[in-house]
Amino acid sequence: MSKRFFLLLLCMALPALASAGSVNIDASFRPDPAKPFENKFRNDTPNRALCAAHPAYCASLNIHSLFMPVTFSAKEPIRAGHSQRNGPMIKLPGWSDLQVTHSQTGATDVLRVRIKGIGATYYTFRSVEDLTGIGGSWGHARLWGSTWLTAPPCTGVSYLSGVGHNWANFFWIFPNDETMCSKQANFDLDQGFVINYANTGNVIFAYELETPNPLKMEAGLYTGQVTYTVGPGQQIDFGDVMLPSDSTFQIVFTLTVEHTLKVEIPPGGNRIQLEPQGGWQAWLNQGRKPARLFRDQTFNLSASSRFKMQLECGTGQIGDTCAVKNAAGDLVPLDVLVSLPNGMTNTDGAAVNRLPLRVSGTGSELFQPSFYVDRRPATLHFEVQREGVEEMLKREGETWSGSVSVIWDSEV
Repeated sequence: MSKRFFLLLLCMALPALASAGSVNIDASFRPDPAKPFENKFRNDTPNRALCAAHPAYCASLNIHSLFMPVTFSAKEPIRAGHSQRNGPMIKLPGWSDLQVTHSQTGATDVLRVRIKGIGATYYTFRSVEDLTGIGGSWGHARLWGSTWLTAPPCTGVSYLSGVGHNWANFFWIFPNDETMCSKQANFDLDQGFVINYANTGNVIFAYELETPNPLKMEAGLYTGQVTYTVGPGQQIDFGDVMLPSDSTFQIVFTLTVEHTLKVEIPPGGNRIQLEPQGGWQAWLNQGRKPARLFRDQTFNLSASSRFKMQLECGTGQIGDTCAVKNAAGDLVPLDVLVSLPNGMTNTDGAAVNRLPLRVSGTGSELFQPSFYVDRRPATLHFEVQREGVEEMLKREGETWSGSVSVIWDSEV
């Protein structure tokens, strides 16, 4: 008798709490039968500012936006014609690789993140009309030689380009890692200069994520973090004059992985009757001994993560496989094999076709989906080979029976 196991692993967790100077980014993976080939994490973190207002634009760049709880203030007057580092400039770090760790098993994987853009409001305190003799956007353009819509090689985002008498919004997208973008003042800023988005105590940052393959991860909660240094010459660098309100900025990541492993055997599928090819009539009518006895039992498999299989014998065991027996207790070996649907591979990356299952689990220690397999047909093959059939036929009229449990185990 075969035994079926329904394994549905659902993991829920409280998010990690971010401290001052840090933000949380949460992402999750849940198998979606409607999208079996979209096997990637979903970013569950609500966007702020830019990407909250313009999601299609951000999706086209594969970015998200949040608040960074840091502001920048000039420590001294910014003089007209200043050098690059003695005025407003921004340099960002490249891709950061960080380790995320399973909260229970300690399993690890690698997540990549990059800060792709910065946006905020700059304040001149004195009005641009007072500084340049021209008000409005023309005054801001005259102050810097051009507006802050662009700062080559960075490109600007026109959605955040409003201006006031002593302030202007900007958002710069950085094309490459370690790019430096800056503006040069044409007039002295001698009463202060601050970068602070809408006086909220933040700047906006856009980020890109490269998450690990969830199909190769254990179900559960993974956490990790990256800490950036902020200040002159640091990873997040606004120049030598613009000093930050905090010297570090941390991003705390929480990844939640939910997997499905479900086996559906049709009604009556747990009772298997072995027969020769074409039935028993050839032997009964012609005396031709059957070469083997067998039965194929189909089932539906749903799997979004790796699993292993093995046998557990209820009647008897011969070597590394199970057996059937007669009333006298004589045993003959029963072979059990499995064929899995397209998308499932073994440790060698090969398709699984009539792979023998063992009591020890040898040879079936790992099956890995390349995409979410949802209710796809698979087959268990039950067979008694020629030697066993000959032994059984020596005892005509006897009944041979046995029980076998087939185990699908997600704890790999």
